[in-house]
Amino acid sequence: MDAELASLELKLEQLISQHASQQARLMSHYADAAAENSRLKERVDALEAANRELTDKLGLVGSRLEALLARIPEA
Repeated sequence: MDAELASLELKLEQLISQHASQQARLMSHYADAAAENSRLKERVDALEAANRELTDKLGLVGSRLEALLARIPEA
């Protein structure tokens, strides 16, 4: 009976240790994913700002082109 209890106790300690290892590994993966998510959000924000800037420049170029075309006399 003591041997069975000792065996069960050992198995329980192993399961607890495995669980702790898995939990630590999952927390590490979570932290890595959260950091990557933060970097990606910053990249998206920067790309969206660049996109807005380019869109504004295209609008300005379009306006200038229209103004130039309006100055060309018709044949």
